[in-house]
Amino acid sequence: MSIQLKHLTKKYEGSDTPVLENVSAHIEDNEFFAIVGPSGCGKSTLLRMIAGIIPISSGSLYLNGEVANDLAPKDRKLSMVFQSYALYPFLSVFDNIAFGLKARKQPKDLIKQRVDKALALVNLTDHRDRKPKDLSGGQRQRVALARAIANESKICLMDEPLSNLDAQLRAKMRIELKELQQKLGLTVIYVTHDQVEAMTMADHVMVLNHHHVQQIDTPLGVYQHPSNEFVASFFGTPQINLINAQYQNGSLKMDEDFIMDTDDALIEGHQYKVGIRPNQLQINSDVNNGNAQVVNVSQLGDRTMVEARLKNEQEVRIVLDGQVDIRPQQFIQIEGANGYFIFDADDRSLVSVKKGALTNA
Repeated sequence: MSIQLKHLTKKYEGSDTPVLENVSAHIEDNEFFAIVGPSGCGKSTLLRMIAGIIPISSGSLYLNGEVANDLAPKDRKLSMVFQSYALYPFLSVFDNIAFGLKARKQPKDLIKQRVDKALALVNLTDHRDRKPKDLSGGQRQRVALARAIANESKICLMDEPLSNLDAQLRAKMRIELKELQQKLGLTVIYVTHDQVEAMTMADHVMVLNHHHVQQIDTPLGVYQHPSNEFVASFFGTPQINLINAQYQNGSLKMDEDFIMDTDDALIEGHQYKVGIRPNQLQINSDVNNGNAQVVNVSQLGDRTMVEARLKNEQEVRIVLDGQVDIRPQQFIQIEGANGYFIFDADDRSLVSVKKGALTNA
């Protein structure tokens, strides 16, 4: 089932500030669509508007081409998986999954067939008679997923379903979730604050901030062509470097000793921010005196992360391949970058994307 959001706005009575404003998107049938953004940006509110739990203040919601603003939640033919597992502690795994089907007075044979199929899909057949207290966190989340699968809804809404799991289990569940979505042909709308989840699972990503849509694109498109400074800083680990610079005579001056040529036609004397991914920076550590001083070094096994400070106190993060012998207080020379973004310092919008090398003037 396809979903279309047209200028959706949510505003609570007595408040001048909308929780969400003018949200538009088209979600294709069988698509995995992620909604990401910081806490309080309206992600969960948007999901609940689609589910019918929260009324829409203005705009239109279309399900398979039909306006669904006033459609009751039970008639929207969708299921929902929450951050909390929302399992009944006194019911078995089987009965938790079957609960919704029983409430709708489905035939017993059909209930058993659907529950057995859902249990098999999430590898919990051997746990059908256990109570939630006898399950691990990952198994409880699988029960919640199985409950949604058993409903055989073509749309599944997920609100940070993996956030209660440890990092290793979360990574495993990401793979399982994506495989399940593809196997069942579900249209999934997935809310998360974790950009890694969005990058690894989604076909398209909506980035929300300050109650507005910042960008909708493929995960790679968001990473390689962020629409503004916020999107660039939200995607990528470690976080992108945003270095204040002034454009002078064809160069971006980030520091007295860190001046970089650019062929962009920028405004003379105007302030910009140069966005450089930490793994894109080029440095020389074999110097007596450089343009940056090392503050901290983190050895990450196959990578070394260096935090350094320019002479004008701006901080820079650098990621180098392998284990590199660099120590705190050491001077290094930042020599350029294999790609960078230029953002307007006033409105934070993207001005330019450069994939070629940028070298010191």
